Order: sequence, then C-alpha cells, then structure tokens
Amino acid sequence: MRTKDRGVRIGMTFCLAGLACTTNKIVPTSDSHSGTDHAPPSNSTTMATAPQTQGLPPDAAGALSRLGSSPRHGEWVTVRTGGGDSLRAWVVYPERSTKAPVILVVHEVFGLSSWVRSVADQLAADGFIAIAPDLLTMKNVPEGPDSVVAPLAVAAIRSLDPAWVQRQLDAVAQYGMSLPAAQKRYGIVGFCWGGGISFAHAVHSASLGASVVYYGVSPATTDLESVRAPILGLYGGSDARVDATIPPADSALRRLGRTYEHTVFPGAGHGFLRQQSGMDGANLVAARAAWPATVAWFRKYLEP
Repeated sequence: MRTKDRGVRIGMTFCLAGLACTTNKIVPTSDSHSGTDHAPPSNSTTMATAPQTQGLPPDAAGALSRLGSSPRHGEWVTVRTGGGDSLRAWVVYPERSTKAPVILVVHEVFGLSSWVRSVADQLAADGFIAIAPDLLTMKNVPEGPDSVVAPLAVAAIRSLDPAWVQRQLDAVAQYGMSLPAAQKRYGIVGFCWGGGISFAHAVHSASLGASVVYYGVSPATTDLESVRAPILGLYGGSDARVDATIPPADSALRRLGRTYEHTVFPGAGHGFLRQQSGMDGANLVAARAAWPATVAWFRKYLEP
C-alpha cells in the first residue's frame, strides 16, 4: 500500500562518534557485481566474529548460531510464481498478537545464504513477517555450505533476466500478503545485488509500500518516474563503485517529488552489515546505525 508522497529530504553532515553522514550520490543502470567487492560467505570457525549487538542481525560468522537459537517460527515454503516457475523461500513469523506487514528480503549475489536467513529472523524479531526468496531456485544450484555455494551462485545470478526477477518478487509479495497473519502491506530490503533489485522493485511495483537499499545501485534515472514507494539507501563510505551511483537518482527523485533518503557511513565497506568485524570497526558502527534506521523506515511506512 502506498503512502502519501513526501519530498526528498537531503542533508549534509559530518560523521563523528558513530553518527551517520547523509550525502547526495549517483546511479548506473545495472549492478554487474562480480563478488569482488567483499569476500564470499565462509563457514570457517576461524572467521572473526563481530561483537553481537542485541537488536541487530548477526554477521556472517554468527548466522548459523542465530538460526539455531531463534525462538521464532521459520519454515521453508514453495511459492508458485506462474509460467511453470516456482521459488523456495524462507519465511519467519514474528511473535505478536496482531497481523504484521510483510518484508521481502532479497539476497546478495552469493544466493540465499544462512546470513540472509538470519536477517529475515531479525526482521521477524522486529515485528514483521519476513520472506527471503531463493531467486536461484530454478537454476539448480546444489545445496551445500555457503562457502561452496557462493561462487556457483555468482555465476547463476548473471543469467537472471531482470524482468523475470521482478515478476517473481510480485508473486512472493502476493503470497506473503495472503498469509492469515499478514497485513495487506509489504516492503522490500536487499543487499549488494539484492540492494539494486530492491531499488528496481520500487520502479516496477505500484503496490510496494517501502524499499530499503543496502549498498546497491539505482536503476537508470529515466526509469525513476514510476517510483511511488519511499526509498531508504544505506551505503559504505569506502564503497566507491556504488557510492558513485547515488547523485543522479537523488537529483531525479527530488525533481519528481519522491521520497529518497540516503546515508553514507564513513569508512564502512561494501557488505558492512554482513561483515561487521571489518574496516577497523567502521562496519560495526555503520551496522549499528543502519539497522535501526531500516526498522524505523518500515514501521513508518508500513504500520497502519
């Protein structure tokens, strides 16, 4: 459900003591993310783990522990998406007495990893029905540890048709909103490749309620006129490839009177929410600011 359009709010501040810096930045037509901006998921027990903060998703090293200890109900489902296609998806339910908005969680270029499922679990802890679709379901990527699946997923991602991806997300959103415990409202959040997809979904879907983009590129500025949902962008300051893509989207959406707020976290790298122990503490500072902003965004635009 679309809320009333609000003007884009832009600010320029300096970032000290963990405060975020909101800036204007750029936008190419697609994200050909090769996986080289940050390391693929690892199942190594020697991977550095960031100090876990209550109310945040874990980092990659803590994902399996989070999933194993979660008190929330999570389950695998199969969603029929039309044209003979179907997707498997991980669904996590919140513990609340009222119906909840639905959030689609779009995975990185590395596929539907344990970490992405743990992000869905945190969204459920924050009160949403979280659905993480496996957009590589039809690509026959074999099951296995994240570190084994990741390089296969990167190759398979490149073969996906963007229009097909958006149709799959439409079907998953409809599935989610049809659940008995769901409100008829949905948002989307994506990371890396999925961040670009979550921005593109705001172009594609007139029924989207809110979008959050984690370090993903924007669609072409000529496509942005159809955007209606408010968009929040969260970026690492040491992620020049993506950060070079913010300003044109900002300028175009401002001219259109759309809501696009974005924050660049100094020193943080690409993938900062998954790699919270990286960049000499800057990634953890970014994660501790970005996640509460994400939850607040969805509550603002999706809760009645």
